[in-house]
Amino acid sequence: MTENLPQLLATADRGIEAVAVPDEIKQAARENLSEWIQTEKFAGLVSPSDYGAILRWMIEAERFDLLIDSFYQMIPFGTGGRRGPVGVGPNRINPYTIASSVQGHAEYLRRRFPTTDRINVVVAYDVRRFNNLRSTYPDSLENPLVGLGSNDLARTATSVYAAAGIGVYTLPVNAADYISTPELSFLIRYLGAHGGINVSASHNHPDDNGSKFYNGEGGQEIPPDDEELAAIVAEVRAVHTISYDEAMQAGLVHEVPAKARRAFIDMNLSLRLGDLPSGASFVFTGLHGIGVNTVGRCLEEMGFAKNKQLFFVEEQCEFRSDFKFVTFRSPNPEVPESLTRGIQLAGKVNADLVLATDPDADRLGGAARDHDGYRFVSGNEFALILTRYRLESLESAGKLPERPLGIKTAVTTDLMRKLIESKNGVVVGDLLVGFKYIAAVLESLERNGRFRDVTASLDDFVIAAEESHGFMLTPEVRDKDAAGAAVVLAELTSELRMRNWTVYDYLIDTYKRYGYHSNTVRSTVMQGATGSANIRKIQQLLRDCPQTSIGGRPVLEVNDYWDESRYGPFLSETDRSSRNLISYTVEGGIKATIRPSGTEPKNKLYLELAADPLGSDATRAEFEAHRTQVDREVKDFSNRFLSETLRLIGVEVPTYAFEISDLVSLEYKIDFCDRFLPEFARKAESAAVNPAEEASVSYWVDEALRPYGPDGRMLVRRAFESYAATERPSQTLDAQRRIFGG
Repeated sequence: MTENLPQLLATADRGIEAVAVPDEIKQAARENLSEWIQTEKFAGLVSPSDYGAILRWMIEAERFDLLIDSFYQMIPFGTGGRRGPVGVGPNRINPYTIASSVQGHAEYLRRRFPTTDRINVVVAYDVRRFNNLRSTYPDSLENPLVGLGSNDLARTATSVYAAAGIGVYTLPVNAADYISTPELSFLIRYLGAHGGINVSASHNHPDDNGSKFYNGEGGQEIPPDDEELAAIVAEVRAVHTISYDEAMQAGLVHEVPAKARRAFIDMNLSLRLGDLPSGASFVFTGLHGIGVNTVGRCLEEMGFAKNKQLFFVEEQCEFRSDFKFVTFRSPNPEVPESLTRGIQLAGKVNADLVLATDPDADRLGGAARDHDGYRFVSGNEFALILTRYRLESLESAGKLPERPLGIKTAVTTDLMRKLIESKNGVVVGDLLVGFKYIAAVLESLERNGRFRDVTASLDDFVIAAEESHGFMLTPEVRDKDAAGAAVVLAELTSELRMRNWTVYDYLIDTYKRYGYHSNTVRSTVMQGATGSANIRKIQQLLRDCPQTSIGGRPVLEVNDYWDESRYGPFLSETDRSSRNLISYTVEGGIKATIRPSGTEPKNKLYLELAADPLGSDATRAEFEAHRTQVDREVKDFSNRFLSETLRLIGVEVPTYAFEISDLVSLEYKIDFCDRFLPEFARKAESAAVNPAEEASVSYWVDEALRPYGPDGRMLVRRAFESYAATERPSQTLDAQRRIFGG
């Protein structure tokens, strides 16, 4: 890489200058690129010359947008670590950015435990392995990133910890096994470790990876402690490693004891309150992740497999880093389409409930049998189902605390509060987004017997939840845990089967008794340095120019978590980042909260509208009509709000663009409206005259939509149908419908 270095840097400099991003981003990219090349950041980890070929390609191929995005910053700490695309540069996940994070964490632990003779951590990892599915780099280029797995990065982490004299509990090399995120949290507490790391990108795109750091309580650090960790990581200028074999010989690497792993399963199984009635059946899918080791095992040990009441989506239970058999390759139970194969299997075996986990098995999603098929159950809805059942079942067993405690984030359905308060309970319900804040509440109760003005003990705790399919049912683990939630849902489903009820019937009954809450989450993905700048710009303009109306509705209340007079001074820059959300209440009772995601390049909009209870005697038809009306009101408002936020950055799109899947980035939503549809119409016009051309146009459709993501037609299908509904009938439109498959 050093040959012709001045010329390459000069070419890069000219290319960077031509990209339309702020000058400070350009300058940072130049400085980081120069430092990266000349100090050979990968020295001691991988061969810098191999990565030099990728850098040379980016410069010579004039991929300056990619170059800037890869180098303009050190990939930031989000919710407890770094997460993002695997690639070259400080703003990508690679051996150096993982190792430097671990180097900083090792120093952080040393400062935290200065008198401890032996600091120990637990190192876990998931199934990820970089496959370049986004085609970020040419396949013809020699690329040592291809095949780089979470296990490889975990070994790098182990080598860094060991070089710092820190002991590591981990899995044996080449073990065909994995440790889930909630199990890591449990193991830290069980083994008395001082912290831990999971090399994982949770449910992100297959080409992403990352790290989640944990403290000795089994949770992730919150402000200002996370700021201290981030600052120490930022100070890292050199990474120190020893070989894995040297670490083993020094007695610094230990296998996680089998009894500790058994204890995690037993902890979750202990959430059962009695013998299960027979009859209910389940479909489970790990979406190619490690949930088969946790949720799958718990369901098996509850007896469902033995009684042939448990069915696995076999192809999705195979550990695969490319998530090949998941729609959109999105292994996220928040995405209804990810359950497609599970629902298909459930229909064949007449299962009562479909359950699914993300790759690191902390999130749980699913679908419940209904009269006319299966209904997707959102994270907020599972939170309601679990909350109500846990309260009722504990009460029936005589184990409900006098004042049951529930914990939730501010953007999680407020119907949880109604349920808990109906049992004389108390709710901590205004927490910032992220389970680390829920864990911090439990830590405060454990240490002090109180949190803010709430006095309680861990024995009072019943449930914690966040809208993104995260649930905690025992304080023995300090992160969301799909296994515990699955055990309780299996128990509920079995009881309901005896009454000829489904989980969905139970949810509808909850809504009729306590009031329907329409909860919706919308996302706008904005990739790259420009996207990151636009996400920040939207939030800043919303603050600088206070909204008096949104979507044609007067704003009644604004709740800005950056308001220091209300929420106190910022504890740190990480606190400032976590508090970067603004909540509006508008006429009609809709609550809308907007914030940048802490783990993905997207703006997130959370909406809630609470309706009055209809009463348990209301018919299903009455409820469905009621719900449809409320949901339509929220959806219309959300489209208007999204349109107004995009206008702040100079983007105008038709309403049908908001029907494109939120998995698709904004640039491709614009492309769909401005380029794809007009060109498709022209090609369809020709095909309408000559039907023999339809096959070639269909091929063009797939190729044109390929950059949008896997299963491109499905990603934009609703948008196409909405667009077509606004067009005048014609031969051309008929041809478009046939070709698109509509």
